[in-house]
Amino acid sequence: MSDLKTLYSDIIRHHNESPFHFEKIEHAPVVLRANNPVCGDRFDLFLTADQKRISALHFHGFGCAISKASASVLVKSLEGRSLHEANNICNEFIHFIDNKPLHAPQELTDDFKAFSGVHNFPERRDCAILPWSAMKTYLESKLGRNN
Repeated sequence: MSDLKTLYSDIIRHHNESPFHFEKIEHAPVVLRANNPVCGDRFDLFLTADQKRISALHFHGFGCAISKASASVLVKSLEGRSLHEANNICNEFIHFIDNKPLHAPQELTDDFKAFSGVHNFPERRDCAILPWSAMKTYLESKLGRNN
């Protein structure tokens, strides 16, 4: 049971129950779909950005607590960031989930560290990185794959 407590930390439960910017934006300039047909998790990311910066970011959809909390953390972490910063943050999160962090644990946000329980449940990896992978694909298309 303690393993489940580490998977569903207070931060993950909070982001699942009260997600950040959980709102469907009807006329968003960019809509990214994060979809896992295996488990049914599906979120849309509503993005307003110019060539340099993400000015607004919201999400809406459905999925397990891990994927919903992850999308909430993504939105909270990336809104207002430059595309380059956002790409670096996506890389950091995905590497952290894969238990190969790019930075020392003390340099990671509490929101990121809340997902450390996923390390004990590798089958939940895809849930955790679902929205991050969709965002990373978009950012790489804007920045070029070498950035």
